[in-house]
Amino acid sequence: MSGLTLDQDGHLTDHTMWTPDIAQQLANTLDVVLTDVHYRILGEVRTFFDKYHHSPSTRPLIKHLSQALPNDEITNAKLQTLFNTGLVARHVNRVAGLPKPPNCL
Repeated sequence: MSGLTLDQDGHLTDHTMWTPDIAQQLANTLDVVLTDVHYRILGEVRTFFDKYHHSPSTRPLIKHLSQALPNDEITNAKLQTLFNTGLVARHVNRVAGLPKPPNCL
């Protein structure tokens, strides 16, 4: 990914550099093509980060998304399917351009 500075875990070092195109570049590493639902989720994850000043771990992430996006019926299993990973919080935050959540593998 030319021009992007990533940390050792593949997260952007500067979350303010994030764009939807960068999100797709990051999602490519998971073999995921982003759709409208992905972008709604990523937008809400970024809203969480702006409000609380940290990346959400799995339980707060799912709670926030299910309240913010009730029509998308967000569950852990749905996020695993959408983002092609069992490490939901880590990779959703990574594709959203945010730091790895605390206590995340």
